[in-house]
Amino acid sequence: MTHLISDVMTEGVIAVRPDTPLTQAAQLMRDEDIGTVMVTDGGRLVGLITDRDIALRAVADGADPRIVEVAELCTTEPVCVSPEEETDRAVALMRQHAVRRLPVTSGGRPVGMVSLGDLAETHDPESALGEISKASPTPDQGSTPH
Repeated sequence: MTHLISDVMTEGVIAVRPDTPLTQAAQLMRDEDIGTVMVTDGGRLVGLITDRDIALRAVADGADPRIVEVAELCTTEPVCVSPEEETDRAVALMRQHAVRRLPVTSGGRPVGMVSLGDLAETHDPESALGEISKASPTPDQGSTPH
């Protein structure tokens, strides 16, 4: 069965501007329970910043996350998919680029995110990742779907 990205993606955009300090991006990740934030400028997607970027490329190197701006660490020109594409395309792109999340864009503007977990639920719901992705966290566990 063919599925479209629009069938499985998480809709909505959690984004910051390129000049946002890392601490603000990290706080947004915490508050929204996500691991990736889109970086937009004028409504257009210009990059992605992850919790891993902040931890390994800033904090671990002793950078001050109150001063360092998202633009200094974000992945620019991220690989994207459109809502009208088939999920098989997202799987192939994730494999090719070794990423777990892809921004979903329409006309260069972000509209959502699709994760490896979203695709596992659709393509292989009985797999360990599919089962984990379907599970609802208990209040003390938290989750990081994106």
